[in-house]
Amino acid sequence: MIRYIIIDDEPIAHKIIQSFAKDFSHLELQTNCYNAMEAMEYLQSNPIDLMFLDINMPKMKGLDFLKLLKNPPAVIITSAYEEFALEGYELNVIDYLLKPFSFERFTQAIFKIQNNKPKIETIIKNVSKEENVSIFIKGDKKHIQVKLDEILYIESIGSYSKVIMESENMITHEKISNFERLLNSNNFIRVHKSFIVSKSKIKSIEGNRILVSEKYIPIGQTYKLNLKKVLNF
Repeated sequence: MIRYIIIDDEPIAHKIIQSFAKDFSHLELQTNCYNAMEAMEYLQSNPIDLMFLDINMPKMKGLDFLKLLKNPPAVIITSAYEEFALEGYELNVIDYLLKPFSFERFTQAIFKIQNNKPKIETIIKNVSKEENVSIFIKGDKKHIQVKLDEILYIESIGSYSKVIMESENMITHEKISNFERLLNSNNFIRVHKSFIVSKSKIKSIEGNRILVSEKYIPIGQTYKLNLKKVLNF
């Protein structure tokens, strides 16, 4: 579970973030702070993994508050001011969401946490062990929650990707390179320019192909060495 707080002086911002976050089962709201001083007091006695931090707040600006923290949690900036983005990234924030941001953009920021933030690596590993770990995939004008353990493989089809699952298939505008970044490398592996497979779904490896379910998937020459290294064959 990823414990998060929202630090923003605008109540509507809290409502928006909470409404988006509720679709991610591993995000758990701890408290709402409306200025940096409230957040400072809360952090002194409560463990937090993630902060949604506004910049333009009374008394103390968000980035000034962040600079005061010796060992800050992961941070996603939420601001209407794009001119502070560079300074934010220099402080190693996960992402910079420019208000008003969409659910899709919010989702991208959450995926970045799972792939790019070392300080919550242990948290993500624990989340990955839960039975209901899932990702949201955009398909047919809506975001659909897909359990990772149901995915057999992902196939690139031009500018689309096809997600093959045990019970159904999905077509999405997401590129296969995006899935490669989003999916945990402990559970999924790129085996071809057009294929990512679930390691646990591999039945056999024969020559230059992999059998997943009833489908033979080719092994690309540039991916073969890494495949051998990862799977020890």
